[in-house]
Amino acid sequence: MVTRLEDTQMHRTAPVWLLVLLTLAACNTPAINVNRQGVAVDGFDVVAYFTDGDAVKGTAVNSLKWQGATWYFATAAHRDAFRDAPEKYAPQYGGYCAWAVAHGKTAGVDPRNAWKIVDGKLYLNYDREIQEKWAVDIPGNIAKADRNWPAVVR
Repeated sequence: MVTRLEDTQMHRTAPVWLLVLLTLAACNTPAINVNRQGVAVDGFDVVAYFTDGDAVKGTAVNSLKWQGATWYFATAAHRDAFRDAPEKYAPQYGGYCAWAVAHGKTAGVDPRNAWKIVDGKLYLNYDREIQEKWAVDIPGNIAKADRNWPAVVR
């Protein structure tokens, strides 16, 4: 009888545990920083940072899906370059602010004004003021962020 009572109690609490797990899953931060439309880097072409040395808006015409996000590109050639080597062009830390990740958090970014390529990798920051703080010790901040990532989105 005790076993059956425990089984019955477990069945009664199972929906509660399922609800708790679903709620926790919904609270997790997505691995890729996207806007409300599901677009990464607020629609900026991540390949253009490398090829043009500038922040260039992409378009839906030249878009593709990668890691659950939609990525926009200014040209089909940029889209194809990303498709062939996304890890080469995708921003570090899923496109979240590098300074925030170094401090164990996530934050949005200003992809037009607060970006930098370091050792062939793209880093984004919340704004120029935060980027200046990050730039005081770029290697140290990258090392901290590398240690914190991806735990900050779990």
